[in-house]
Amino acid sequence: MGQSRVVVLNEVKKGIEGEWNLCFQYCRYEYGDGTEQKGYRFIWRRPNGNLQGARGQARMPSVADILELTSIAIREGWGNHNDDPIGYDISEE
Repeated sequence: MGQSRVVVLNEVKKGIEGEWNLCFQYCRYEYGDGTEQKGYRFIWRRPNGNLQGARGQARMPSVADILELTSIAIREGWGNHNDDPIGYDISEE
């Protein structure tokens, strides 16, 4: 797949404006070969609003933060996509 471009479709964040914020995002990954995939990621925003890329890893302060951000995404209507055949679809419950 090589290089990809990430387009953020939805985002929820936790933190204080002007400080580091933990974000949960639903994204479209556009690959150099013309293919694309959609999926979720956690990523940090710096105090200036720029994203802090970490080679696929974002330090999570707590499981409570994960649950809070994902719960907000589900309440907002975008946190239950299943865009990968190996994923788990919570709408089937």
